[in-house]
Amino acid sequence: MEQKIRRDLNMGDNLRRLRYAAGLSQEKLCAELQRQGCDIGRTTYAKYESGELNIRASVLVKLKKIYNCSFDDFFLDLD
Repeated sequence: MEQKIRRDLNMGDNLRRLRYAAGLSQEKLCAELQRQGCDIGRTTYAKYESGELNIRASVLVKLKKIYNCSFDDFFLDLD
C-alpha cells in the first residue's frame, strides 16, 4: 500500500511569516528565487504557503540565503 506524505500547514505558515518579515510579495520573492537559479512561479510558491505542495529542499536552501535565517525558522512550531 502506498503511503502519502501528510502536508504540514505549519510549514506554509512559517514560509508566509518569513516572507512578510522580509517585506516581500510572492511575486518579488519568486523573482529573487529565479535570479538565484530556482525556477519557481508565484502560483507554485502560493501552493507552498497554502500547504497544497511540499517545498523542495533546494528551494529552502535558496530561501535561507534570501532571508538570512536558520533552517530552524522554517520548522518553528511543527509537531
